[in-house]
Amino acid sequence: MWTRRGALALAAPFLATGAAAQSWPDRPIALVQGFAAGGNADTIARVIAAPLSAALGRPVVVEGRTGAGGNIASEAVARARPDGHTLILLTGGHAASAALYRNLRFDPVRDLALISTVSVFPFVLATAIDGPITDIPTLIARARAAPGSVTFSSVGVGSTQHLTGELLAQMTGVELTHVPYRGGTQPLTDLMGRRIELMVDSVTVTGAAVRAGTIRALGVTSAAPWPGLPARPVAEAVPGFEVLSWVGLAAPAGTPEPVVARLHAELARVLDTPSVRETLAGLGSEARSSTPEEMRRFVEGQIETWRRVVTRAGIPQVD
Repeated sequence: MWTRRGALALAAPFLATGAAAQSWPDRPIALVQGFAAGGNADTIARVIAAPLSAALGRPVVVEGRTGAGGNIASEAVARARPDGHTLILLTGGHAASAALYRNLRFDPVRDLALISTVSVFPFVLATAIDGPITDIPTLIARARAAPGSVTFSSVGVGSTQHLTGELLAQMTGVELTHVPYRGGTQPLTDLMGRRIELMVDSVTVTGAAVRAGTIRALGVTSAAPWPGLPARPVAEAVPGFEVLSWVGLAAPAGTPEPVVARLHAELARVLDTPSVRETLAGLGSEARSSTPEEMRRFVEGQIETWRRVVTRAGIPQVD
């Protein structure tokens, strides 16, 4: 038989969750991103952190936890207390890592409360301005003549940049040598110093150098030309080649639904702000929000896409 005491005992966890959600946030919020300072994830995190701080009435502080293609940051947030005070800016590498790593210590979908996508963007394939590679056909010819001699950068093993380079090698029948970094601007420095031959990175990292003429953009990975970038699509030389990456906001699984709902609503308003949209556009990104369910379906689809790439390319899974 139900008693008043029993009913109250059963309701207590839900009442506590509701009370916690009503008082949230009651301290600064950590917005974790998994790549080096100055990179695409770090820059976009800072673009949205300031207006989110204003909307939520508490500081949103960007924290970098680099390594393992963003997986160190993702695992840390997946294991964090689900009270809405620890968030993560996921990147396309989140889905790529799920396809490449055999034994991730967290589930990339179930262990996170996905909130909304933030933006989508292509990558740029670039070389040194004074290097021998001048376009995609010469890149392919050079790689075919000396298999493995052409090196390409990424922001880590399992990152979207890594699998983008592998996809290019797969679709053109050449062998490229992957050189992983922790992100940031070091790949750009090494490209200009001729220590690597090819850079695969976002417009955020490459755009200013391309426009200044200090590196050469061979192509952009979107199917059509990307606004503000003087580079033709790689697909013009490699039919069917297309990669659009993304960033999105998430919290630990179990974060109270009212907190997730408010974060979603506030982020959607931030992304609809003309100044934020213009800033993201200047970074080579297109602002694009989604519902939590839309983001979950999108991330699951991205994981399956990269799993097919890994399988077709015969890329060994990482332990």
